[in-house]
This record gives sequence, structure tokens and C-alpha cells, in this order.
Amino acid sequence: MDRVSRFRARREALNEALLSDAPLPIKRFFALDQDVYSDGALSAQVKELLGLVASTVLRCDDCITYHLVEASAAGATHDEIVEALAVALVVGGSITIPHLREAFAVLDEL
Repeated sequence: MDRVSRFRARREALNEALLSDAPLPIKRFFALDQDVYSDGALSAQVKELLGLVASTVLRCDDCITYHLVEASAAGATHDEIVEALAVALVVGGSITIPHLREAFAVLDEL
């Protein structure tokens, strides 16, 4: 199983476990997250690229992988994703480089 498949399976299992016992505020937050990334004034694709930049600056590898997968599924091209990662590097600085390495490893699988 490749990195992306393992990520998806693990995330789905953990979300299911979390949400099965979660109180209403946690469930509402998950619903809000889903709503925010839907098409609106900004397309879902653009929102996923924004999420990718924010996740890279915040240095969350799980979040980076999630937004890479979702951006790709929403139609973002390789070049668009790479440009978004360049923005993240400029905003986040050199401390994001290890996370860019991980992002490019995932991107190669997409």
C-alpha cells in the first residue's frame, strides 16, 4: 500500500473512531470544516490550495497530505500545487523545508 492509500485508510478509521464518541461541538466543527472547503465565491480547488499553504506554514504533515490529496481531487494541477508550496515557503521560511520534502514525496504519488 502506498503512502497516500495508507494515509486515507488511517484517517478514515481514526475519524470514524473519533466521531462515534464525539460530543456535538466536535461534530459541528467537522461539519463546518466540510462546508468551508466547498465551492463558494472561491472554488473548492482554490480553498484546498489555501489550506495547503496554511498547513505547510503551520508544519502539519497530516494536514499537508490531506490538502494535497483534496487539491488534486478538486482539479489542481501539479504546477498549481508547486506554486502554492512556493508561497508557503516564502511565508513560512526555511523551517518549512522538511515539510516541503514530505509534500513533494506525496505529490509524486498523486
